[in-house]
Amino acid sequence: MRAHLDGQRVCGHRTHAGKSRAGLLIGAAVLLAECPSNMTTAQAQSALPPVTVEAPAQRPKPVRASDQTSRRTQAAARQRNRNPAPAAPTLSERAAADAAAQQAVKLGYRAMPSATTLRSGASPLNTSQAVNVVPEQVLKDQLPRNIDDALINVSGVTQTNTLAGSQDAVIRRGFGDNRDGSIMRNGMPLVQGRSLNAAVESVEVLKGPASLLYGIMDPGGIVNTISKRPELYQHGSVTLLGSAFNASKTGADGLLDVTGPIGDQGLAYRFIGYGVSEDYWRNFGRHREMLIAPSLAWYGQDTTVQLNYEHREFIYPFDRGTAFNPVTKAPLAVPATRRLDEPFNNTWGTSDLMQASVEHRFNQDWKLYAGYSYNTETFSANQLRITGIDFTTGRETRSNDGTGSSLSNVSYGTSYISGSFWLGDMRNDVVFGGDGQYRTIYRDTLIRQTTPAFNVYNPVYGLIGPGTTASNSDSAQTDKLGQWSLFVQDTLHLTERFALVGGARYMDYEQIAGRGKPFNTNTNVSQDKVLPLGGAIFKLTDQISLYASYTQSLKPNSTIAPIGVVIDSNIAPEEGVSYEAGVKFDLNKRISGTLALYDLDKKNVQTTKTNSAGNVELHTVGRAHSRGVELDVTGRLTDSWALIGSYGYTDARVTASEDATLLGRKLQNVALNTASLYLVYDFGTALPGQLRLGGGARYVGDRPGDSTNTFFLPSYVVADIFATYETRYQNTPVIYQFNVKNLFDTVYYPSAVNNLNVAIGDARRVSLSATVKF
Repeated sequence: MRAHLDGQRVCGHRTHAGKSRAGLLIGAAVLLAECPSNMTTAQAQSALPPVTVEAPAQRPKPVRASDQTSRRTQAAARQRNRNPAPAAPTLSERAAADAAAQQAVKLGYRAMPSATTLRSGASPLNTSQAVNVVPEQVLKDQLPRNIDDALINVSGVTQTNTLAGSQDAVIRRGFGDNRDGSIMRNGMPLVQGRSLNAAVESVEVLKGPASLLYGIMDPGGIVNTISKRPELYQHGSVTLLGSAFNASKTGADGLLDVTGPIGDQGLAYRFIGYGVSEDYWRNFGRHREMLIAPSLAWYGQDTTVQLNYEHREFIYPFDRGTAFNPVTKAPLAVPATRRLDEPFNNTWGTSDLMQASVEHRFNQDWKLYAGYSYNTETFSANQLRITGIDFTTGRETRSNDGTGSSLSNVSYGTSYISGSFWLGDMRNDVVFGGDGQYRTIYRDTLIRQTTPAFNVYNPVYGLIGPGTTASNSDSAQTDKLGQWSLFVQDTLHLTERFALVGGARYMDYEQIAGRGKPFNTNTNVSQDKVLPLGGAIFKLTDQISLYASYTQSLKPNSTIAPIGVVIDSNIAPEEGVSYEAGVKFDLNKRISGTLALYDLDKKNVQTTKTNSAGNVELHTVGRAHSRGVELDVTGRLTDSWALIGSYGYTDARVTASEDATLLGRKLQNVALNTASLYLVYDFGTALPGQLRLGGGARYVGDRPGDSTNTFFLPSYVVADIFATYETRYQNTPVIYQFNVKNLFDTVYYPSAVNNLNVAIGDARRVSLSATVKF
């Protein structure tokens, strides 16, 4: 029998009549493979031409099976000899190919959140909270010097009290402080003062109350720093950088970053070494830092194990900045470079971070994550604390203070399972697990010593040395916090476009705080709480989604200072409640962003009041409210242009307080408007090497410098530029990079503790680096 198809076009290809059944079957297979996969059966049948069946033709006599097998074996052997089969790529080769494919994406500022931020690998389009990412390439281009500097790219973020430049301190959506537990490494908490270093690849911000995933937390959100990980192909780089604030204030950095496989079974290593020594931009001070960060990883077929360690040694200038005149509301009339303290004002110490994690995939739907982290930091500090200034005569009174043998540590473990299952026709994306944390902050010796007055208009430094008089009543400052929790979150997909999100955390916690030698307990709390979360997601298209959420946060009230009463379980904790709605987009996997509107209320805010007898009383009737709009965009506009930009409107005020001087006041250090825009142009292959030029600016509106709004820090605009040029020297890739931060040498004030302690932003800094890749 012979069958054939009339010569017609099917799916854009002309077919011809077959001469045998084999020809017909092969032709049909080709047609099915090349036709659109969504063709229905009816369409396929109607598209087929008529089939003519004829009488069978005489077939040739078949050969014997043994002869046929022998001939096939000989032919296959000859074919193998002529065209040997290519060897399967190794893990290292596959990893190198993947890295090459991702490089263009990184240059285009394309980034998705780490799975550790949301406790799952869900796309941002399928989540009901805003997550903003500062990608790896942005950090490489802008060279931020701390987490505050990196987060200028994120909406609604301002700086608060950095403890004279020694601590990360960022406000998100109106709330946040130093040592508030909101800074993470790979989704696990840190206590070290500065979290951004050469071992960090990218930075992410989960906005709004995040207690369901992270436990005790301020309602502004968390900042998650993501570590650089070992990779399965051998490569590395050495970078040398020289910098200058001016002709006499110079410095140098050095960075070694090398990674590669160990054997061929999926084991990889990475080693990062970093050192910096540079002059401080003001009239005295020096910044020195050293980092050693080895890490190991094993990438199995279904299991990934990560081990990383960081050891850091540092010395920073302990600089409280300048002062603002309470009458004129203007900064002190001295050069911005003039410090009001002494050259011995420094903070120095060491930090160590150890983390381990295991991720195991049971099948294509379910996986397990378990992680453990231990972080510790010890430091000491000297400071001349400004207690008063006569802005007419320049007479300044100071206290010769210091901190000795400070120790902070946090031990944290978490384990959770995430996956999907079907309930009828509805898919459930679930994450459930638990975590535990124990954190200690301890300040052993507090120095309090009187010292002679000083004239800020005619300063004479070096007449005194560091203080040595310990204050027993202020020493032994202790804050111990433990929490243990179980949590669950479910995203129920009612349709392909619409999903509901629900979850809850059960949390048990205890806190002890106080100070003094002998020790006085001023906080002794032991409570438990259930925190819910709810949300909805509607996907307009595969690239655009609408979302809304209801989230809560909890943070116990506590104090190390005596206030006439011990904070115990009868005193309610701070609680935050947020309503948020917005739109997320991820257009053509090139440019992504979020437009969010939120309304956030924080109650039981701790306040103090002096009664008629002169005693300080504690009250938790305070209430603060924040509402705003945020827009964040990052990605590639064209093949040549990339951008990262943001705008934030944050109206944060005190809405309830027994202290009339606070009622209705704006929250300290919170700007009503913030904005940033950075653009990069990539010349591609138009030149012998690869040239990229970029720059941009950030704007921060005026902010209250204290809680009673007696003075405001002025708004400012700071511009930065950079250029990178990648070429080859004797077949070795070399990258030259030129950066200017604070291009116009703007004097600006990013935050304040009070009018006598106002931080000054860094002066113009020029740097030039060379990176050799190998």
